[in-house]
Amino acid sequence: MMTQKITVGLMLLFLGTHISITQQAATAQTPTPPASTTKAICPAQLGTSIDAVINRPSFNRVRWGILVQSISSGQTLYSRDAQKYFTPASNTKLLTTAAALQQLGANFRIRTSIYQNANGVLRVVGRGDPSLSDTQLQTLAQQLQKKGITQIKQLIADDSYIQGDIVNSTWELEDVQSDYGAPIGSFILNENIFSIKLIPQTIGKPLQIAWNDTNEATRWRIVNQSTTVNKNQESNINITRDLTGTVLRIQGQLSQDSQPYLVTLPVVDPNYYFLRSFRTVLAKQNITLGQTLVLNGGSNQQEIAAIDSPPLSELIKVTLEDSNNLYAESLLRALAIKQPRVQNKSTADIGLDVIKTSLTQLGVDPTTYFLVDGSGLSRRNLISPEALVQTLRLIAKTPNSAIYRAALPVAGKSGTLKNRFRNTPAEGIVQAKTGTLTGAVSLSGYVNGAKYEPLVFSIMVNQSEQPVRNLRPAIDDIVVLLTQLQRC
Repeated sequence: MMTQKITVGLMLLFLGTHISITQQAATAQTPTPPASTTKAICPAQLGTSIDAVINRPSFNRVRWGILVQSISSGQTLYSRDAQKYFTPASNTKLLTTAAALQQLGANFRIRTSIYQNANGVLRVVGRGDPSLSDTQLQTLAQQLQKKGITQIKQLIADDSYIQGDIVNSTWELEDVQSDYGAPIGSFILNENIFSIKLIPQTIGKPLQIAWNDTNEATRWRIVNQSTTVNKNQESNINITRDLTGTVLRIQGQLSQDSQPYLVTLPVVDPNYYFLRSFRTVLAKQNITLGQTLVLNGGSNQQEIAAIDSPPLSELIKVTLEDSNNLYAESLLRALAIKQPRVQNKSTADIGLDVIKTSLTQLGVDPTTYFLVDGSGLSRRNLISPEALVQTLRLIAKTPNSAIYRAALPVAGKSGTLKNRFRNTPAEGIVQAKTGTLTGAVSLSGYVNGAKYEPLVFSIMVNQSEQPVRNLRPAIDDIVVLLTQLQRC
């Protein structure tokens, strides 16, 4: 049965729900230039052509930042406020993933371990693997079963690996209570989100609530003020959540013939969400579990079970292609793995220091950006088009270039660009990262044209009252111009 996915927001005590459709990830492709393009533009004409787009009357109050350069030579073909700061949105992920590749290497994996200590006590050590799911928990339980373990007296979840707040203090309240702003810590399971399904009933009856996780069903008090209405009537659902994180209020209506709504929510406490889920998985393997605790630190003796994440190359692909905030924030914290602990400094802040060090070593000017998170969800991030172009151009000259570029969405083909640039000269030959916040839209990446050398570009729009549906086509028009360049 088809379902629609809605995400929950918060404003003061309550905020209305936002609706989003989850796109299916597609395999990244290696772009190849088309045999021909429909129009040719000489480099001398590019400036006038781009200006014609950004000077449209509807953009009179819009702030544009644009930089277009040759990958090989660094020659600038177009620049507009390229040195100035902009709110980058998810273009931030370009810096986070570039630093992760340079610092950790494409084969780096994040390990979750279970250690056996004396007196039947087991310790599970989470290290922030964003890919951990119930399937991996089953693998851990099976490994314990093969060791002959049928009873665990006490299971300790060691939460010492990642220190600091589980959500960034600069994120909007709405974001913190939405699935795309899920908490980040030592333990991440099922991307730290869970779902409920709202199902129409007979007319006049409240919607039925079906839980995908029975453990979570016991954690929430539901105030169901929804109703089922006649067929073909408008469906209007609003999900609100209070500040305590224990009450869900369901309001609105679904028509009797409508499909169920899938409501996706972030968990409140990742550590205990992990422990509750692991208890259920262990029971399926006939392993009884006694007391569970969450502790910060302690000794780990013999490792008896472990699961590794996919390699960093695959984690980066999810981060960039799907613009996954949780993966980006996990990679930010992974950057701190080899760094000494600093008193009163969070793991994320140490990771931010490593980003700056790594990108500076790459050749990116450290004064061209200012970061406070790894995903771009914060509006306090400031990045110039110059910083993004430098990062893209310089990493293209490293051994990690192919892995980095393969992780980017391909125009008209995959990820967040799957439905953009179709049936245009850009389809299949542009690899770029999207970025969207209210009033801020960006796109930065590579152009592999048929009649001109490969280009790197960054286009950023800020301080706009225009809806995204008006801004994206203009950005796309500029990118298409770049694909039509030829030497004249």
